[in-house]
Amino acid sequence: MRYRILTIATLAAACLPLPALAHPHIFAEARLEVVAGNDGNLAELRNVWRFDEVFSSSVLLDFDKNTDLKLDEKELAELGEVMRTSLADFHYFTTITLNGTAVGVQKPDAIHVSIDDSNQLLVIFAVKPEKPVPLKGKLTFGIYDPSMYTSIDFPTDGDLVAQGAGFSKCQHKVVRPDPDEVIAQNSSTLTDAFFNDPTGTDMTKLFATRLEVTC
Repeated sequence: MRYRILTIATLAAACLPLPALAHPHIFAEARLEVVAGNDGNLAELRNVWRFDEVFSSSVLLDFDKNTDLKLDEKELAELGEVMRTSLADFHYFTTITLNGTAVGVQKPDAIHVSIDDSNQLLVIFAVKPEKPVPLKGKLTFGIYDPSMYTSIDFPTDGDLVAQGAGFSKCQHKVVRPDPDEVIAQNSSTLTDAFFNDPTGTDMTKLFATRLEVTC
């Protein structure tokens, strides 16, 4: 039980006591679909995360209660529920802003977990904003771990998409910040923030890939 909690806490970046650990240890490729509602507001964000083989193997060993070297439906459901609970404190690594103001997300109804043909962990879930988000002004959407323990990468720009008629008159683009430029522009702020509290800052958002939508 203790190891199982530590495994999910690692995913949720809850075990980062030292500055030396503030770099990625877990890697995932992601797809994000931002869906417009018929009422002119944001409906939900649909996530697909595919984790690296090392982390996937550790999860398999931890949740394989019957030791048959695979995860059955019951074991996968338990893993999904543990993740749904553990990641709540980290807002499911989801960021939404409306004209520069952050908007939180609701707890998803479920997190669906499977193991693909490459024995990699596949996680699928949708989150809704905690309050109405009108599709007006400038909106940004992204997925990142503020502790930098988990690296979430979008392999192509096509992996961040806006869907629905509500976005038909909006302009949208994928922004991939240049790390060198981010550091140069924010060197003093980043240094102060890191040494004051390396695990409690939100530095990662400066480096994170995001979808910007202007309506």
